[in-house]
Amino acid sequence: MGNPEPDADELQLWYVAHTRPRCEKKLTEYCGRQGFKFTLPLYKSVKKYRGKTEVFHKPLFPGYVFLQLLKRQRQPVFQSDYVANLLEPPNQQEFEQQLEDILAALETELEVRLAPTITAGVKVRIKSGPLQGIEGWVESRKGMTEVQLRLDFIGQAAAVKMSADMLELI
Repeated sequence: MGNPEPDADELQLWYVAHTRPRCEKKLTEYCGRQGFKFTLPLYKSVKKYRGKTEVFHKPLFPGYVFLQLLKRQRQPVFQSDYVANLLEPPNQQEFEQQLEDILAALETELEVRLAPTITAGVKVRIKSGPLQGIEGWVESRKGMTEVQLRLDFIGQAAAVKMSADMLELI
C-alpha cells in the first residue's frame, strides 16, 4: 500500500498577497511572527549622498509578497492590516518555477530590476553564465540585452541585463 494522499487542508499552496502601500516588509514581519512561509524578492538599490554610498534592499515587485500557506492560514493573513487582497495562482507549478527563476537571478551579480511591462518578444534560453538554462523573453535595448523573467500571474517581470551571446533562441 502506498502513502495516503495528504488532506487538502494540509497542503501548502502559493498565494500572492497584494499588500497595502509600502507594507511588504511589515507583512513579512507579521508572517515571520506567525510562522508562515513567505518570499519577498529584494534587489539592491545603490544611492550616493555627499560622497557616501548607501545600499538599500527594495521589493522587486512593489505591492506583492508571495506566501506558502495552508488553507487555514489564509484568513489570519488576509485579516492582517497589511493585505489588500490574497490571490491564488491557478497553476501552482508554473508560478513556483517562475518565482524560483527570478530568485536565482537575484542571487547573481547581474543587474536585476522590475521590468515595467511584459511585452511580446523572442523567447530565449540562457546558454551560459550563472542563469544557464533559464528561459525568458527578450526586449532589446541599447548595449546589453534585457531578458525578462516573467511572473505571469501578477503580470510582472524582472529584467536581467546580459550579453546577447549568452542567449539562444528557443
